[in-house]
Amino acid sequence: MRTTYDVFHIAVPTRDLDLAQSYYVTGLGCKLARRYDDRITVDFFGDQLVCHLSDDWERDPQMYPRHFGVTFRERRDFDALLLLVDTRKLEFFTEPSTRFQGLAEEHSYFVLRDPSNNLLEFKHYNDPRMMY
Repeated sequence: MRTTYDVFHIAVPTRDLDLAQSYYVTGLGCKLARRYDDRITVDFFGDQLVCHLSDDWERDPQMYPRHFGVTFRERRDFDALLLLVDTRKLEFFTEPSTRFQGLAEEHSYFVLRDPSNNLLEFKHYNDPRMMY
């Protein structure tokens, strides 16, 4: 069973390591863990994100089926990230909005697009029982 000491790992393609590093570290404020000739590894909100240099990056991204991100337990963390995104003028794929208004699974969300067209969804549920 996963504990808070365990780390989820995801790897995504990137067309340019410098752009990826700038986006995730300078833009989103993630910590750079390592950099090699073919990849960077960052602390992505407590989990491990590896951006692998690849010619096979998405040219025409679609939200489904492939995206990743963070579901924030605390609204203040969601709002703080949204403020950072606005301040640093990162590109939205989907502007901030609310889904399922009036239902138990109501949540706020927005989707970003990194320089290699990887889609990152960030959300916060009003009812924390709906996170899963």
